[in-house]
Amino acid sequence: MNRLLITGGAGFIGSNFARYWLEKYPKDLIVVFDSLTYAGNRNNLISCFDSPNFKFVKGSVCDQAIIDEVFTENNINRVVHFAAESHVDRSITEPDAFITTNIVGTHTLLKVAKNHWLGDKVPDHLFHHVSTDEVYGSLDYEEPAFTETSCYAPNSPYASSKAASDHLVRAYHHTYGLKVTTSNCSNNYGPHHFPEKLIPLCLLNILNGDPLPIYGDGKQIRDWLYVEDHCRGIDLIMNKGIRGETYNIGGNNEWSNIDVILMLCKIVNKKFKVTPDLVDRFPNSPCSKSIEAETLISFVPDRPGHDYRYAIDAKKIEQNLGYRPLLNFEAGLIKTVAWYLDNEDWWKSILDGSYQQD
Repeated sequence: MNRLLITGGAGFIGSNFARYWLEKYPKDLIVVFDSLTYAGNRNNLISCFDSPNFKFVKGSVCDQAIIDEVFTENNINRVVHFAAESHVDRSITEPDAFITTNIVGTHTLLKVAKNHWLGDKVPDHLFHHVSTDEVYGSLDYEEPAFTETSCYAPNSPYASSKAASDHLVRAYHHTYGLKVTTSNCSNNYGPHHFPEKLIPLCLLNILNGDPLPIYGDGKQIRDWLYVEDHCRGIDLIMNKGIRGETYNIGGNNEWSNIDVILMLCKIVNKKFKVTPDLVDRFPNSPCSKSIEAETLISFVPDRPGHDYRYAIDAKKIEQNLGYRPLLNFEAGLIKTVAWYLDNEDWWKSILDGSYQQD
């Protein structure tokens, strides 16, 4: 039986991973550790609390004493490190929190893991670090996708802080012998995605009849990865990956921002046509008045240092570990829209600030 500490496990990707792992490996102990900042939400984990093998601990990844206590009380032998400040716009205006959580927090976890695991204390251990494709910088349209050997060239405070944390994880492996793996993923989307991010923001704006803000000309390109496909990729790395190695997890779904929103509008337009009750539930949406959602698109000034294109080359994890994303982008987006429509209470509690953090 493995005993997992999932940091940031009440956030978007972390909570999806906690639910995924609990369903696939019900005998494993899962300890979710989260400071419950604005993006962490205990409601993301409701389905987990009934399991006798699930625990939740509120705390900061910078608090070495409480992390040490969690390791001791639960005999942790696996860390899956999601905890991070991740919104690029916030990193531009409030970079200090990114340096603290993403760099200092990662180092604190590594120190505790080293103290508890090395010296033959826990030979079968693993520290899996979840990172981002943004550490590699930006690509031109014709350039090949990032590989695991691409040079780091982060362009935002967020990407720089994640790059630093990647280097710390690598250093603890090469210097001390800590068993680690790292994954760098492309843009995730899916259920429980916090409403400040592009897809849920625009979806909820369509439902509420608010503008759909698109930076610049909207031609920035991202690779999109459905969050459950990401969870499966991490699972494969933890169970089959070579210790000390990095694996890129991609969705093979490169889309420009404007095309993402146009597809989202198309899906929502159709949903309103085939689901009559949506008109009563969302009377402010243009779709309730037989007006297409695309009319809400509004181009706004580009953000500082906006990277043009990210793209992941996932051949390593595909060829070495047998990974394949199961959902194409349109199918994943349809599932995502359906989830938000079925879970109105979840996102409304976030928008009105009524969701419970403690």
